[in-house]
Amino acid sequence: MSRLFEFFKTTPTLPVAGALGGIYLAYYLLNVVKKPLIACSDQKFKDFLYKHCPILREKFWPTVWCFDPRLQTILRYVIQAPPKMDAYRSELIKTWDDGEIKLDWQDSVNSPIPSEVRPTVLILPGLTGSSNDAYIKHMAHDAETLGYRSVVFNNRGNGGSKLLTPRTYCAANTEDLAFVVDHIKSNYPEAPVMGVGISLGGMILFNYISSMGPNCKLVAAMCISVSWNVFESTLSLEKPINYFLFNKMLARLLTSAVHRNIHLYEDHYDMNHVLKSATIREFDHRFTHKLFGYDSLEHYYTEASLHKKIHTLKIPVLCLSAADDPFAPYHSIPLKDVDENGNIAIIVTSHGGHIGFMEGLFPRHKNYMYRLFQQFTAAVFTHRITDAVLGGAADCTDEQTSMPAS
Repeated sequence: MSRLFEFFKTTPTLPVAGALGGIYLAYYLLNVVKKPLIACSDQKFKDFLYKHCPILREKFWPTVWCFDPRLQTILRYVIQAPPKMDAYRSELIKTWDDGEIKLDWQDSVNSPIPSEVRPTVLILPGLTGSSNDAYIKHMAHDAETLGYRSVVFNNRGNGGSKLLTPRTYCAANTEDLAFVVDHIKSNYPEAPVMGVGISLGGMILFNYISSMGPNCKLVAAMCISVSWNVFESTLSLEKPINYFLFNKMLARLLTSAVHRNIHLYEDHYDMNHVLKSATIREFDHRFTHKLFGYDSLEHYYTEASLHKKIHTLKIPVLCLSAADDPFAPYHSIPLKDVDENGNIAIIVTSHGGHIGFMEGLFPRHKNYMYRLFQQFTAAVFTHRITDAVLGGAADCTDEQTSMPAS
């Protein structure tokens, strides 16, 4: 015992480190590890989620050494490994204005479900994302594991496609998405389609569902890490740390994409001014809102925002947000507005950052976001498609629970 005392006496940093470690662990267990908040006004929808998405009954355990929102956001991108999967089947489709969209299909050819009725997951990447990103490949792989077809909608000029016309994409314009959904349904008219959008992709998806109303051709949707109120998101991203970590980099990626295709725009815009944009707000003010014909930046941001459109949803929509998302601050999440419509459920984790949601000590593979995606997708297709349609391929032996009526 005396030797142990002498050891600690001569090594004073050990008890200090132990005490700090204990404080850190106590803070993690008491303030970080929590069950997600679930905002949903329709008890039938909530019961459906609790029954078929057991992850929502569990506590979310963010990676203990990086639960800070900015670390979650950055390290997920840096350290997450893509899954092993077959190569996509790529398809280039021409738009009405002679533009080009690249779709990357994962057909799940080994699925027991016949191709003509095989459920399809339409995946929309984030602002500068594409089918090549790890988070997109994880979702395509998860859909394949479930026996479903997936297709990634690469926005114009992304994913290896060429920009053929002076038109890109934005959060408020849903014409390209409507065109893609119609294309998928024309190829597989009997196969149900569910949409999944991440960040900007989730905003486009949400706005599409809102604009289509009862004519929406999707059976359900999942929106992840969306910016609910673009004005509030812009303010958050312009805070000093967020500006240097995220805003400046994204603005550089946007201006670089425009510069690669500058010949399409230089006769229409002051491109020197556009290319000097140091923030997303400056880029949208100098370029995006003009490109899509909005009267002003404020007009565009109003049209792009989601928080006042909840009442318009006519299909079930599950939204996953983190309370500490630097792209969408907690106060901007319209939790009280879900009372306007029983077709929406908003899941909010206490931590997770922006498209982070990392869990486990070595978060190189699966995380909370993918697990919820997999459970919700399986629930949607299993319990909205009858045995008769699938020819008995689906496992519907448990007590059936229908999604809320549209």
